[in-house]
Amino acid sequence: MLRTRIPLFLLAAVSLTACSAGAVAEAPARSAVPAEDRPARVTVAPPTAGRPVTVTATGGTLSVVKVADADGAVLGGRTAAGKASWVSDRKAAPGTSYTVEVTARSAAGRETTSRSGFSLPEADRVNKLTLAPGKNTTVGIAQPLSIVFDRPVTHKADVERQLKVTTSNGTEGSWGWLKDWSGKDRADWRPRAYWKPGTKVALDATLDGTDSGGGWFVRDYRTGFTVDSTAQVVKVDLDRKRLDVVRNGRLITTVPVSGGTPGGDKRSWRGTAVLMAKEGTINMNSETVGLGDAYDKMVDHSMRLTWSGMYAHAAPWNAKYFGKANMSSGCIGMSDEHAASLYASVRAGDPFEITGVDTKGTVAPGNGYGAWNVSWEQWRAKSALARTR
Repeated sequence: MLRTRIPLFLLAAVSLTACSAGAVAEAPARSAVPAEDRPARVTVAPPTAGRPVTVTATGGTLSVVKVADADGAVLGGRTAAGKASWVSDRKAAPGTSYTVEVTARSAAGRETTSRSGFSLPEADRVNKLTLAPGKNTTVGIAQPLSIVFDRPVTHKADVERQLKVTTSNGTEGSWGWLKDWSGKDRADWRPRAYWKPGTKVALDATLDGTDSGGGWFVRDYRTGFTVDSTAQVVKVDLDRKRLDVVRNGRLITTVPVSGGTPGGDKRSWRGTAVLMAKEGTINMNSETVGLGDAYDKMVDHSMRLTWSGMYAHAAPWNAKYFGKANMSSGCIGMSDEHAASLYASVRAGDPFEITGVDTKGTVAPGNGYGAWNVSWEQWRAKSALARTR
């Protein structure tokens, strides 16, 4: 949002009585006016960034308070008991100019209106974020709401308080803080159990004016998505070398597969890996995942499961091992025909529940969307507000 600085002298248009930022302007010859007839004195306390605007009335009460930025966005607020003070609900944001219009009533019932304004300096550091899934998308039942922050977040509780999630059916869930695979701070909102099909989810991140500790947010963020009407789970049994597609609790199809080679770095991950994206035909190079020069080839029907490079995909070069042996470099390979069919039927957010004895560990929460691999109690404990519950 573009914010325009407004010189304070342009904001000083005053009716009857006026106050400038943090000061009070009084009517002339005040001493000649009986105390009961004097207008209420209004004081506006312009805050530093990240604090609310405060308006007070002396010798009267506040009737109307309007605080707006240069784009016309209004800061709502609350008048205290007795109507002698008002505090904005939202924090004042850095780099923003505000106008303040106040109507006050004196003890004798005399109403006066004052107008003033103030500007806050630009933030020295700005934090931004990336949201997933995309706005207005439809996702599978395991997709979390995920936020990756450009800069460090050391004031996690302050940030989390501004992240409001609403669902169409009152789904129970919690934020959890973790490190993304990129090393950046990340917050995911995960339901207690897989989403109920058809759930609508909305995020209102009222972060404008919030200090993350690593930079200021200078805008709000809003997004929303819908959970698919079909509950689909892909179950991968590496011991039996098979993949089952289960839809609404019914087994739809079984596919012979070959997983990661046992006994070393080429083993597959186990646990629940959420389908991150369908990437189609891509180049896979073993050097990018620390496996030397084992392979460098174009791979069809690629379905990303982790940031560390585990995919489900077509692997016709491994055809003799499908259903018989795990001989891949960590991915879940299958025939061209089966990969094409699976690729067409799954969507981002579908869970791949992977089991097997000889694997290299469980998918970590930050390696893709691995939040389902910790218990609900452990996940809730990752909330910055866990101690306040």
